[in-house]
Amino acid sequence: MGMKQLFQHAAITEGVTVRVAVNFLPEQSRVEAGKWFWVYHIRLENDGDQPVQLLSRHWRITDGRGMINFVDGDGVVGEQPVLQPGQSHDYVSGCPLGTHHGSMEGHYTMQRADGSLFDVAIPFFPLAAPAPAN
Repeated sequence: MGMKQLFQHAAITEGVTVRVAVNFLPEQSRVEAGKWFWVYHIRLENDGDQPVQLLSRHWRITDGRGMINFVDGDGVVGEQPVLQPGQSHDYVSGCPLGTHHGSMEGHYTMQRADGSLFDVAIPFFPLAAPAPAN
């Protein structure tokens, strides 16, 4: 990703910051077939004083009709990254929808060095594409 990402959304939980940049991708979408596609870039920052590991992700994806899809899985893009104090971790993923707008929000389950678990909020962010021309 050559362009410098502008993170439009952020949430902080117990010293872990989650930043999100989201972009509509017309070239990955098939608007005439009712398929819209977004890419989102997430940066996790550990501003705490002990390492944390991302174990799982939990998403709530809502489309423009109000249909909600819950997505739960291990790690992010196949990784369960460990963030040392002061470290960050970036990844990019995508979300298809059958409507031209919607939203995503959720949380990560993380583990501290002592084995305790905690949930880290992913900020709510809208998915918005240009409205289809009639």
